[in-house]
Formats: sequence, structure tokens, C-alpha cells
Amino acid sequence: MLQTTNLSLEMETIKPKSAINNRSKKFAKTFQKVISLRSATKIASNNGICMLNSQLKVKEDPFTDQINKANGKHEDNKARNRAVMEALIARLFAGVTTIKAAYAELQMAQHPYNNESIQAADQTVVDELRAISELKRRFLKKELDLSPQVTIMLAEIQEQQSIMKTYEITIKKLEAEVDVKDSNISTLRKHLDECTSFNKSLEKKLNSSGSLSLFDNLRLSVLNPTHFVHFLHYTLRSIRSFVKLMIGEMESAHWDLEAASKFIHPNAVFTKPSHRCYAFESFVCITMFEGFNYPNFCVPDDPLQKHQNIHHNSQNLYFEKFKKLKSLNPKQYLTHNPNSSFAKFLKSKYLQVVHAKMECSLFGNLNQRKLVNSGGYPDSAFFIAFAEMAKRVWTLHCLSLSFQEDVTIFQVKKNTRFSEVYMECVTEEPVSASGESNSSNSSELRVVFTVVPGFKIGKTVIQSQVYLSLVDSPASC
Repeated sequence: MLQTTNLSLEMETIKPKSAINNRSKKFAKTFQKVISLRSATKIASNNGICMLNSQLKVKEDPFTDQINKANGKHEDNKARNRAVMEALIARLFAGVTTIKAAYAELQMAQHPYNNESIQAADQTVVDELRAISELKRRFLKKELDLSPQVTIMLAEIQEQQSIMKTYEITIKKLEAEVDVKDSNISTLRKHLDECTSFNKSLEKKLNSSGSLSLFDNLRLSVLNPTHFVHFLHYTLRSIRSFVKLMIGEMESAHWDLEAASKFIHPNAVFTKPSHRCYAFESFVCITMFEGFNYPNFCVPDDPLQKHQNIHHNSQNLYFEKFKKLKSLNPKQYLTHNPNSSFAKFLKSKYLQVVHAKMECSLFGNLNQRKLVNSGGYPDSAFFIAFAEMAKRVWTLHCLSLSFQEDVTIFQVKKNTRFSEVYMECVTEEPVSASGESNSSNSSELRVVFTVVPGFKIGKTVIQSQVYLSLVDSPASC
């Protein structure tokens, strides 16, 4: 140890004195600064963080303070002006909304005329315009003294009240329009009922026995084809009336009429949906007139035994039946003659025309079918219409058997060329296979199906009514 100390002393003696003096001076200055800092500050030990004493006074620059105060005052004025302008605009919009509501009330009060509402709305518009004018005057003279928050709140309340008033007026207007519409609907319904009633009365007159005045006091000796044609048209009116009722029942039962018509005539093309009724009319006519060539609609074993075997006395018998049945109520006749040929005919045709599945679909049960099978007669409008149709077909049959000449029935096969001698079209104009009207010279008329069969009385031909289509002719033609 002694050696080491001596060595260090020797080393120090080697250093020059100037270096020692400089180090001493620096140390003294540093110590003095520390002493001065400790006297000027107070060290607060709080988790090792040094904090300046709050009582320490910092020298302030008065010029900087003035600038800061001026800038702050300017920002405050700018914010207040912006708030005042926003309040002013809110007040103006509220005023416009109020005027709009008052104008709507003014219009509403015109029809029907309401003097008090008109004056109140007019006064509201005048007051609001005066208030807006006053705001404009104060704004231009820079005399606005508004509390932005209160003004905006009041403006919002005023605007909401005006909007609610507008909605109330709109609701009243809509309610008035609904009342007018309801009144119009009631009037139109009444008019529709009157038209329907009038049409029914016309239809009843057309189908009544009054149109059969031609047959009053008719004698067998003067019977001619004109009488047959007249009663045929009378019968067809009844058939179409029943078909119309049947289609109505199908629509009520949500039938697909297009699919049903396609089932009757699969390849038929209808240019209009309303033409589908011809398919149903065709089905009813063909079914009802089946067996028309034979007495009592019953086909004999020998096809040759038709009108040729009918004796002259039989002609008188059928003519008397015709005169008796043409004006009778069918249900009354059936009630008094339940075992007559007409009763058997009606039962047979009803079961053919109205299939069991069809009746169940239309009416939800088979009650009518069961009643007819048991010899009864339903009171439904559907069956009554069918019975009237059946009576006219049967009566027409009796009339045909009253002629001295042979009366035969015929129908036209599908795709037959149209002949004006034997046919007439049920529509105004035929259509092409694509469903469009066509009058090209390269097309020819073809029969799609027979709607109403035709008749021959001796050499007289009563045209068959057919549904036609235009088909392109072959190139060789």
C-alpha cells in the first residue's frame, strides 16, 4: 500500500500546476450554480419527480399578453356572430314553414268554403311576414339582439308545430278525398246494380215465351224451316246463358279456364281470352244435341230406323208436345211428370254435361247429382238454368220430328275447309295459327272445331257455327 500511494503521489507531481488550477476553477463554478439553484427552488420529492414551486414567478411580456387578449376577443365575437346567424336562419326557415302551413290551410278552407279558417290563415301569413320583415330591418341596421340558443329552440318548436299542422291539413284533405271516392263508388255500384237488373230483365224478355209469338196458333200444315230456325236461335240463347253461368261458377272455384278449354279442344288457338267460351259452348252443344236424329234421343239398334219409321200420326203427336212444352216451366212439368221421356232425357244429359268431379269442384259436394239420380230436382240456379236449356233442346227435337221432311243434324270435322253453304264463323274474323289476324292471299280458312251443329230440313241447310283459323296454303295450290 505504501508503495502504491507513493506511486500516485509521484504521478501527481508530474502534472503541471496550470491544469490543477483550471480544474479547481470549474469545480468551484459548478458548485456555486448548484448552491444558487437550491436557494431559488425548492425540491419536492414525490415519487422521484421534481416539480417547480407554484409560487415561482415568471417574468411576463406585456406586449404578448395584449396580442393574446385581442385574438381571444376576436374569436369570441366571431363565434357569437356565427351563432346569431344560425339562429336567424333557423327563425327564417321556421317562418317559411309557418307560411306554408297557413297557405295549405287557406287552400283547404276554399272547398268547402270556411270564412273563419280563411281569415285565420290569412292573419297568420300577415303576422309571419311582418315578423320576417322586422328581422330583415334589424339585420340591415345591425340591431339584432338574439339569444342564439333560445331563438334556435323557439324556431324548432315553431317549425315542428307548423309541420304538424300541415300534416293535419293533409290528413283532412285525404279523408275528404276518401269520402268523395266512397260516394263515387256507391253511386257506381248503384248504377251497376241498375244496369245488371236491366240486362237481366232484357235477357228474361229475350228468353221468355213472349218471343215465341210466331208459334201462336201455328198449324202443322204451315210448318216450315223458318219456324225451326227461329226456335233454334231461341234454344241457343238458353245454351249460352247456361254456359255463361257455368264459366262463372268455374271462375269462382278458381278453375284454370285456359287448361279446361285446352282439355276440350287440345290444339285450339284462341286470339282472345274471351274466345275460350266457345270451347265450353261447343262441349255443351255437342253433348246436348247428341242423338238428336233419333226419336227421344235414343239410338235404335238399326241405324236406318230414324225419321223414316215415324208415321204421320207421330208427327201430330210430336207437334202437340211441342206446343205444350214450349211455354211451360220445366220444373213444374217434371214435378207432375217424373217418369216422362223428357225427365229421363234431362237426367241423362245432366249426368253427361256435369261430371261428378266437376260438380264436386264447383259446389263442394255431390248433393245435386245424388238428388237428380234419385228422381229429384234441385232448386239451385245452376240446375234451373240447365233444366230450361234441356227443355228447349227437347222441345226443338219435338219440333224437328213434326216436319214431314227429314231433319238431320251434322257437325264439321276439324281442319275442314270453310264453306259458306254449310258453315258460319262465330267470331268477327278468323285468326292464324299464331293467334294473329291475317288476310293474306296465301292463307285459307280451316275449321278448328264446331261450336253449334248444323241442320238439314229436306234440302234446306241451316249453317253450322264453327271456330275458324287461317292456315297457310301449300305451295302447290
